[in-house]
Amino acid sequence: MRRFHEVKVRNAMEVAVWGTGSPLREFLHVDDLADVVVFFMDKYSGLEHVNVGSGKEVSIKELAELVKEVVGFQGELVWDSSKPDGTPRKLMDSLKLAGLGWVPKISLRDGLVDTYKWYLEYVKQ
Repeated sequence: MRRFHEVKVRNAMEVAVWGTGSPLREFLHVDDLADVVVFFMDKYSGLEHVNVGSGKEVSIKELAELVKEVVGFQGELVWDSSKPDGTPRKLMDSLKLAGLGWVPKISLRDGLVDTYKWYLEYVKQ
Protein backbone atom coordinates (compact mmCIF):
# COMPACT_ATOMS: atom_id res chain seq x y z
CA MET A 1 0.00 0.00 0.00
CA ARG A 2 2.85 2.36 0.85
CA ARG A 3 4.53 1.75 -2.49
CA PHE A 4 1.29 2.41 -4.36
CA HIS A 5 0.86 5.65 -2.45
CA GLU A 6 4.44 6.77 -3.09
CA VAL A 7 4.15 6.02 -6.82
CA LYS A 8 0.84 7.91 -6.95
CA VAL A 9 2.34 10.97 -5.22
CA ARG A 10 5.31 10.96 -7.65
CA ASN A 11 2.85 10.76 -10.59
CA ALA A 12 4.67 7.69 -11.85
CA MET A 13 3.03 5.59 -14.53
CA GLU A 14 3.67 2.11 -13.14
CA VAL A 15 4.30 0.07 -10.04
CA ALA A 16 6.21 -3.21 -10.08
CA VAL A 17 4.65 -6.20 -8.36
CA TRP A 18 6.63 -9.39 -7.73
CA GLY A 19 5.61 -12.65 -9.33
CA THR A 20 2.70 -13.50 -11.57
CA GLY A 21 -0.14 -12.51 -9.24
CA SER A 22 -1.58 -16.03 -9.23
CA PRO A 23 -0.97 -17.13 -5.60
CA LEU A 24 -3.99 -17.03 -3.31
CA ARG A 25 -4.08 -15.42 0.12
CA GLU A 26 -6.56 -15.02 2.96
CA PHE A 27 -6.94 -11.84 4.99
CA LEU A 28 -8.65 -11.06 8.27
CA HIS A 29 -9.06 -7.56 9.69
CA VAL A 30 -7.63 -7.07 13.18
CA ASP A 31 -11.01 -5.85 14.44
CA ASP A 32 -12.55 -9.15 13.30
CA LEU A 33 -9.79 -11.00 15.15
CA ALA A 34 -10.59 -9.06 18.33
CA ASP A 35 -14.28 -9.84 17.81
CA VAL A 36 -13.67 -13.56 17.44
CA VAL A 37 -11.53 -13.63 20.61
CA VAL A 38 -14.45 -12.17 22.57
CA PHE A 39 -16.77 -14.63 20.79
CA PHE A 40 -14.58 -17.52 21.97
CA MET A 41 -14.51 -16.24 25.56
CA ASP A 42 -18.31 -16.14 25.59
CA LYS A 43 -19.21 -19.20 23.53
CA TYR A 44 -16.38 -21.75 23.37
CA SER A 45 -14.97 -23.92 26.12
CA GLY A 46 -13.58 -26.80 24.08
CA LEU A 47 -10.04 -28.09 24.33
CA GLU A 48 -9.43 -28.38 20.59
CA HIS A 49 -7.88 -25.54 18.66
CA VAL A 50 -10.06 -23.56 16.27
CA ASN A 51 -8.56 -21.93 13.19
CA VAL A 52 -9.46 -18.30 12.72
CA GLY A 53 -9.68 -16.96 9.19
CA SER A 54 -12.01 -15.24 6.79
CA GLY A 55 -12.43 -18.37 4.67
CA LYS A 56 -12.14 -16.21 1.56
CA GLU A 57 -9.24 -16.33 -0.86
CA VAL A 58 -8.05 -13.54 -3.10
CA SER A 59 -5.29 -13.73 -5.67
CA ILE A 60 -2.30 -11.44 -5.34
CA LYS A 61 -3.40 -9.92 -8.65
CA GLU A 62 -6.88 -9.17 -7.30
CA LEU A 63 -5.32 -7.75 -4.14
CA ALA A 64 -2.96 -5.49 -6.10
CA GLU A 65 -5.85 -4.23 -8.24
CA LEU A 66 -7.88 -3.54 -5.11
CA VAL A 67 -5.01 -1.67 -3.42
CA LYS A 68 -4.53 0.30 -6.64
CA GLU A 69 -8.20 1.29 -6.57
CA VAL A 70 -8.26 2.17 -2.86
CA VAL A 71 -5.11 4.30 -3.12
CA GLY A 72 -6.31 5.95 -6.32
CA PHE A 73 -3.25 5.04 -8.37
CA GLN A 74 -4.07 5.53 -12.06
CA GLY A 75 -0.99 3.88 -13.57
CA GLU A 76 -0.25 0.31 -14.60
CA LEU A 77 0.73 -2.74 -12.61
CA VAL A 78 3.85 -4.40 -14.02
CA TRP A 79 4.21 -8.02 -13.01
CA ASP A 80 7.83 -9.08 -12.53
CA SER A 81 7.65 -12.82 -13.13
CA SER A 82 11.41 -13.10 -12.60
CA LYS A 83 10.61 -12.68 -8.89
CA PRO A 84 9.13 -15.53 -6.87
CA ASP A 85 5.41 -16.04 -6.37
CA GLY A 86 5.83 -17.64 -2.97
CA THR A 87 3.51 -20.28 -1.63
CA PRO A 88 0.71 -20.94 -4.14
CA ARG A 89 -2.08 -20.98 -1.55
CA LYS A 90 -2.51 -19.97 2.10
CA LEU A 91 -5.99 -20.62 3.44
CA MET A 92 -7.04 -21.64 6.94
CA ASP A 93 -9.68 -24.30 7.36
CA SER A 94 -12.23 -22.22 9.25
CA LEU A 95 -15.16 -24.63 8.96
CA LYS A 96 -15.24 -25.30 12.71
CA LEU A 97 -15.37 -21.56 13.40
CA ALA A 98 -18.18 -21.07 10.88
CA GLY A 99 -20.00 -24.00 12.47
CA LEU A 100 -19.86 -22.19 15.81
CA GLY A 101 -21.70 -19.30 14.17
CA TRP A 102 -18.99 -16.67 13.74
CA VAL A 103 -18.30 -14.92 10.45
CA PRO A 104 -16.05 -11.93 9.76
CA LYS A 105 -17.80 -8.59 9.44
CA ILE A 106 -15.18 -6.46 7.67
CA SER A 107 -14.61 -7.05 3.97
CA LEU A 108 -11.13 -6.92 2.49
CA ARG A 109 -12.00 -3.76 0.60
CA ASP A 110 -13.36 -2.01 3.69
CA GLY A 111 -10.30 -3.07 5.67
CA LEU A 112 -7.99 -1.67 2.99
CA VAL A 113 -9.95 1.60 2.91
CA ASP A 114 -9.65 1.93 6.71
CA THR A 115 -5.95 1.09 6.58
CA TYR A 116 -5.28 3.66 3.86
CA LYS A 117 -7.15 6.34 5.80
CA TRP A 118 -5.05 5.50 8.86
CA TYR A 119 -1.88 5.59 6.77
CA LEU A 120 -2.74 9.03 5.38
CA GLU A 121 -3.46 10.37 8.86
CA TYR A 122 -0.60 8.88 10.87
CA VAL A 123 2.21 7.60 8.67
CA LYS A 124 2.72 9.36 5.36
CA GLN A 125 5.47 11.95 5.21
